[in-house]
Amino acid sequence: MKSRALPGFRDFYPPEFALRSHIFQVWRSVAGRYGFEEYDGPPLEPLDLYTAKSGEEIVGQLYSFTDKGDREVALRPEMTPTLARMVAAKAGELRKPIRWYSIPQLFRYERQQRGRLREHFQLNCDLIGESGPLADAEIIALTVDIMRAFGLGPKDVRVRLSDRRVLTAILRHRGVPDMGLSAAFEFIDKIERRRDRSDESAALQQAFAPATVQDLEEIARIRGWDSLDREVRRSPEATKSAQSLRHCCSALEAMGLGEFVDVDLTIVRGLAYYTGIVFELFDAGKTLRAICGGGRYDALLRDVGGVDLPALGFGMGDVVLGELLKEKQSLPAEPGSVDVFLAFITQDDLPHLLALAHRLRDAGLRVEYPLGPQAVGKQLKLADARQARLAVVLGPDERARGEVVLRDLRSGTQEAVREANLIPTITTRVHG
Repeated sequence: MKSRALPGFRDFYPPEFALRSHIFQVWRSVAGRYGFEEYDGPPLEPLDLYTAKSGEEIVGQLYSFTDKGDREVALRPEMTPTLARMVAAKAGELRKPIRWYSIPQLFRYERQQRGRLREHFQLNCDLIGESGPLADAEIIALTVDIMRAFGLGPKDVRVRLSDRRVLTAILRHRGVPDMGLSAAFEFIDKIERRRDRSDESAALQQAFAPATVQDLEEIARIRGWDSLDREVRRSPEATKSAQSLRHCCSALEAMGLGEFVDVDLTIVRGLAYYTGIVFELFDAGKTLRAICGGGRYDALLRDVGGVDLPALGFGMGDVVLGELLKEKQSLPAEPGSVDVFLAFITQDDLPHLLALAHRLRDAGLRVEYPLGPQAVGKQLKLADARQARLAVVLGPDERARGEVVLRDLRSGTQEAVREANLIPTITTRVHG
């Protein structure tokens, strides 16, 4: 019977797993530099953990079922509800601000397209218990420094930054009523994806009245601080609302990361729970989906976990990021699977080879040898295939002299080395 992975799910052969490991290693390294601690939760949660946050309509996007205990459960589609539950359970014991990150595998039953599968791994970083704009800058700086750790610069990736409080104040000043704010947010969020103006019905325009579609289009064209300043100066409420965004941008400038950041009010983030600064990270050419997105969600922990703490964070998936790294040829060098390959000439050499292999492995070296008799040339071809750094050839003559032949498979040079000196010699060559 021929079988294959389910649609939207991936097999990770060693090369793909190596890229995944590289991504995870960079994620963990940079998050650690920012003082974040890793956590995890169960991949299966009660269904109502997600419906409480996103409504019943989310059920169609989930892998959900009734388990053998007659409980309605779902594979996790995101990590934030689990985070809220965990923080709520120990809120009094946790030192604030909380800096946590996780790399969960997430599952959504969605239509597949470029950059979106039905499972993916995602870096989630959340900072809980701090309401000031320096926390927003800290989270955004973390995303930028992850990109820098992958060798990407401001010509490769851009942070598009906005603030829902600023956008709300501007919309109100332009005449959008409170009951029309959600429709206005949705219009601005989708404005770059509109192909025509056929959706500008009278009913739609009425939702914004007395503001007009032209008002919303003008707001969506605001880019950078010069044009934003001209807009917010029209309204005291908007001027006040822009202070946090201004402080956040100033902090990023002070960190030397301002060249990565573009103020862009079309970044709304579709999730209704965002309450303040929001951002998305894109490739500079905008040929891919968002690499990551996030922002401030000060009410979510209260609504989902029952603990009233300010919070913000982001999620960065491995699928789009992997595509970008391939596109930019910013991939790690393919690692060899072994450091040292041991070859032997006669069957009498085999016990000595096995003893040597064990000593080398005890010294922390990755070692392989043939599991059956083969010509030396064939053994060395296998060493090349494994991308071994060094090869050791052991034969009767060498054993009689207490030596081995050590071959450098990169330079093609070889030398005789006393067995007593072999482990320190190899360790120096491999680890520098």
